[in-house]
Amino acid sequence: MTFSHRPVLLDEAVTALMQNNAYADQVQSQTIYLDGTFGRGGHTRKILEVLPKDGCLISTDKDPQAIQEAGLIEDQRLRIYHKSFTKMSELVAPNSLNGILLDLGISSPQIDQAERGFSFRLDGPLDMRMNNQTGQSAQEWLATASEKEIARVIKTYGEERFAIQIAKAIIASRQQGTTIGTTRQLAQIVARVVRTRDFEQDPATRTFQAIRIHVNQELADLEEGLNMSLPLLKAGGRLVVISFHSLEDRIVKQFMQRHSKVEIPRGMALRESELPKSPLKIIARIKPSAAEVKTNPRARSAVMRVAEKVGVTG
Repeated sequence: MTFSHRPVLLDEAVTALMQNNAYADQVQSQTIYLDGTFGRGGHTRKILEVLPKDGCLISTDKDPQAIQEAGLIEDQRLRIYHKSFTKMSELVAPNSLNGILLDLGISSPQIDQAERGFSFRLDGPLDMRMNNQTGQSAQEWLATASEKEIARVIKTYGEERFAIQIAKAIIASRQQGTTIGTTRQLAQIVARVVRTRDFEQDPATRTFQAIRIHVNQELADLEEGLNMSLPLLKAGGRLVVISFHSLEDRIVKQFMQRHSKVEIPRGMALRESELPKSPLKIIARIKPSAAEVKTNPRARSAVMRVAEKVGVTG
């Protein structure tokens, strides 16, 4: 079966990533970009369309199916790695990247394949791992986690106000000898507890999001990847991050704000020429257009933030 995926903010992301002439007068080495979340390759293919002939694009992804899809691209400028973007420092030297793109969350094909276990609308094994070749599945975690831990995860990562009730229902089902092994089983347990929900939102939406984030360590990986990005970017290099829910966006926003400011000790008098430079300059915050949201509802919650590394590399 063929699954389609429509990249969000495709043109805007690639333009923001590659459109920078602030350091054009510097001696240029090889142009190198990194797409840390290949997905189904929409952004990677678009970057290759405008990448210089002697340029290099590194694409990484946790998902074995994404890597299989990447293998179909015949382009000598592309280097593919079955790795998390948290491993990018293993692939490139400091001050070597012209840009880093991270398109967070899950892709449409992952949701649309019941056997991946991401969807509460399709019945399948309760897996939820982006790399289903390693680590603990959602089913395995729910079979052993305590009520307190389950409630904490659903509350923290799903911002679910019924987190305690859902955790109690999961534990009660376990105590009755029921193995919660499919997405439908979990969705039904949640639906019995969550009686009210926002307009057009399935009762299980927040719980599935929370468990997926926990199983894949998505927020921890995001923080690690962001911290790793600064030393790897060249002066003038761009960091472009597309997020799809408030937890991700908050981390990206706070990271960019924190590194775009310089703290001067109170009472220290410095001339303007002596002021230290902040390592990042915030460039933009971009939301999808109404036209894009109309044709691709998944884009509705997307936020893209762009920042640029400041300074001259030595």
